[in-house]
Amino acid sequence: MGAAAPDPAMPLVLVGQAGRRREVVAANAVAIRIGLRVGMPATKAQALVKELVIHHADPAADGEALERLAVWALRYSPVVAIDGPDGLVIDATGASHLHGGEDAILADMISRLEGVGITARAAMADTRGAAHALARFAAQSSLVIPECESAERIKPLPIAALRLTADIVDDLGRLGFERVSDLLATPRAPLTLRFGPELGRRMDQATGRTGDPIEPVRPPDIIETQQLFAEPIGAPETIARYVAKLTIKLCQEMELRGLGARRLDLLFGLVDNRVQAIRIGTAQPVRDAKRLTRLLCDKIEKVDPGFGIEIMRLAATAADPFNTKQTISSLVDEPEADISGLIDILSNRVGETRLYRFEPVASDVPERSFRRVAAAAPASKEGWPAHWPRPARLLAPPELIETVALLPDHPPVNFTWRGSRRRVRKADGPERVFGEWWKRDTELIAVRDYFQVEDDAGERFWIFRAGDGEDAATGSHKWFLHGIFG
Repeated sequence: MGAAAPDPAMPLVLVGQAGRRREVVAANAVAIRIGLRVGMPATKAQALVKELVIHHADPAADGEALERLAVWALRYSPVVAIDGPDGLVIDATGASHLHGGEDAILADMISRLEGVGITARAAMADTRGAAHALARFAAQSSLVIPECESAERIKPLPIAALRLTADIVDDLGRLGFERVSDLLATPRAPLTLRFGPELGRRMDQATGRTGDPIEPVRPPDIIETQQLFAEPIGAPETIARYVAKLTIKLCQEMELRGLGARRLDLLFGLVDNRVQAIRIGTAQPVRDAKRLTRLLCDKIEKVDPGFGIEIMRLAATAADPFNTKQTISSLVDEPEADISGLIDILSNRVGETRLYRFEPVASDVPERSFRRVAAAAPASKEGWPAHWPRPARLLAPPELIETVALLPDHPPVNFTWRGSRRRVRKADGPERVFGEWWKRDTELIAVRDYFQVEDDAGERFWIFRAGDGEDAATGSHKWFLHGIFG
């Protein structure tokens, strides 16, 4: 890593021991392009490429790194497991909306991994087996499969995509099986007789005919509490009662450590070895048991207990130092309103990416004078301009309007917007806004003249002319509607 990392432009392979011979177990993209491949004898690879960079494979270190990566991926879902030797499996059921949807999760994950030098491929499907196959063998590096289409989409893939052992894959190849579709079209009995139950089990897992349990990873220092049941439970009232008990225990543990929860994961171990989970997040560190219980219970309806729940685990997968606020009694000042509870309720229902507020940015260009921040983010030192009012709604982008103006530096006497002609009764302006020349050369002499106008119906608009009305280099001199007041 860092300065010690090999040059990415050089062909590189990892060499490991396979029986009595040393062979290539991994290769970078440069090495693959020049003809090296996994399974090739190390001596042959070295003879073919004189400048080949060779490192010894370290499976133990790879496993530790993969486990750390699985813990990192808990940000996306409460259920993450290692899918060795080179992947992760993430059950995002019920968690994707918190990150903006399934496509957004994959895009963010791939982007973050690329930022640290890891090239990743990802697929999301309704079965673990299909997602495993598509992530490794599909043409696209990122793929989301609609519900109930997994079985059809894996048919063109090679049989190695079914997580079969190398011996079974080789034997099937000798019999003429190349694609998953070849196996699915063949009667099951002869295949089971020759290859045993493993082949049928992998096909059923990929197509969703049988379950494929996931054993989630748990960080060693995680704050967690659990409840085992002698008899499986399933009634919502019973689940809610034990949620409250687990939350109280967890809050007591967090109090001992001086922490507050930012994210809680509640995992349900079902009788049939499946795992279901619900996740909540908070805008600020919280260890109020009643508040956390309410947020968790709001999501109980999404849990399908099936034949019953055998174990419940509640974990604070993200926790920060908890600062106790001192309350000062005053007969004059109103107490500061705390809306963090409302923020938590809304963000857990609609997703934290869909709940935000606007914060001012130091810029005279209207569309650059604000940005989205988290709803509970600390207030910025910047303030909104007070010398000229700004509309409550900005159009992105500004919309072209047809105008009639008596003089270049005067507001229009009427304008047509979206097919409707409006006569200007009152106007105020111009407010001249200059381009930000330090951003790009085209803004060196760019000018906008903004006017606040009111039509006969009393509606108020924010319009501008692109240019100073005289010099064509300052803008197109066309008029645009940029905002609406009230």
